[in-house]
Amino acid sequence: MTRRSSRRDFLRGRSAAQAMADAVQGALPGGELSCGLVCPVSESYVLRISREAMACEFEIRFNPDRYGHGTETALKALDRVEALESQLSVFRPDSEICRINQTADAEAVEVEPRLFELIETAMRLNEETDGAYDLTSGPLWEAWGFACRAGAVPDARSLDDALQRVGSRHVELDPDKKTIRFLRSGVQLNLGSVGKGYALDRCCEILREGGIEDFLIHGGHSSVLASGGAAAAWDTAPQAGKPQEFKYWSVGLLHPLRPNQRLAEIRLSDRALATSGCWAQSFVHQGHRYGHILDPRTGWPAEDILSATVVAPTGALADALSTAFFVMGPEPMLDYCRKRPEIGAVLALPVRHSGGIEIETIGLTEDELVFL
Repeated sequence: MTRRSSRRDFLRGRSAAQAMADAVQGALPGGELSCGLVCPVSESYVLRISREAMACEFEIRFNPDRYGHGTETALKALDRVEALESQLSVFRPDSEICRINQTADAEAVEVEPRLFELIETAMRLNEETDGAYDLTSGPLWEAWGFACRAGAVPDARSLDDALQRVGSRHVELDPDKKTIRFLRSGVQLNLGSVGKGYALDRCCEILREGGIEDFLIHGGHSSVLASGGAAAAWDTAPQAGKPQEFKYWSVGLLHPLRPNQRLAEIRLSDRALATSGCWAQSFVHQGHRYGHILDPRTGWPAEDILSATVVAPTGALADALSTAFFVMGPEPMLDYCRKRPEIGAVLALPVRHSGGIEIETIGLTEDELVFL
C-alpha cells in the first residue's frame, strides 16, 4: 500500500493537526531528534531503565508488575550494549572494528561470528540498494569534516581521494572461515549507520531469554524495537477490575521541521523502527545546508529528503534501510519496498516554493500509521 499526502498545513496557520501536536508537546522529547516515544499507558505502570552508550541514551520500558525480575534482566541487556560498543566503535582504538580497519588490507582477519553476519547483511543491502548503503563510507565522512564535527565542503582532490577508498567492491568476505580482507589500502568499515539497531536486536534476545515478552527499547529515540504490547494500564471504572491490554507500543514521529511537534503515530509490535535525518549534524556554506548523510556513489550529501523512517523485522535492518532510503529517494524506495512486504517506510519530502512537506508511505496500514 502506497499513500501520498500533502502536509503543508503543518507550516501554514493552525490546523487541527497542529493544535493536537501543540497539546501533546510537553510529553515529547525536545532537541534535534527525528522521532520520539509516546507510551499509550499510564507511566505508573511502566518502568524505565536507561544507560548512556554509543553517544546516546539506551532505554528499556516494561511493566514491573508483570515482570518482577525485569530490572535485573534489563540491566543485563544494557550491559550487552556496552560490550557491543567496545566491539563496534571506530572511536575506540582497541575495538574489533578498528583492528579490522588497521590490518585487513594486509591480511585476512578473522571476525567474531555475529559481527561477521552483520557485515554480510550490510554487503547484501549494498547490492540491493544499488550502492546507496555502504559501510565503507568513512573516508567521505572524514573528507567532509563530520568525523570531528567540523563540517566543511572538501576540495575536489580530497573528495576524489576519499571516493577511491569507498565501495563494498573493495571488501572480500570468506563465509567459511569468517574472515574479511580489504582489496586496497585505505578502506575502512564504519558501523555507525547500523550499530544502534543491531544493539537493540541483541538486547531483545536477552530480554526474551529472561522471560520478558512485552517491552520497548530505544537507542537515542531514533532507533526503536517493540516486543508485544504496552500492557497493564488499569481501567479505573468500577465495573472493571482487570488490566486493559495494548497489543502494540505507540511511537510518535516528530515533524522534521518542527522537532517539538508530533507528525504521526506508528503502532509497533514485534518490529523495529529507525529514522534518519540530518538536523543534528549539518552546516551551512554559502547559503546552502549540507547534512552528514552522504551518498557513497557521488561523495556528496544526500538531499531532497527531510527524514526517512523505516519499519522492519529487526533493528539492524530498520537502521540500515533508513539511511539507504534517505540516500535513494522516493521512487527507488517504493520499488524496493514493493518487492519486500515486510518493510514499511515513511518519507518526509520538502515541498518546493511553499515551505511545506509531503509524506510518502508504503507498507503500513491505516491502523499502523496514524497521521495527527
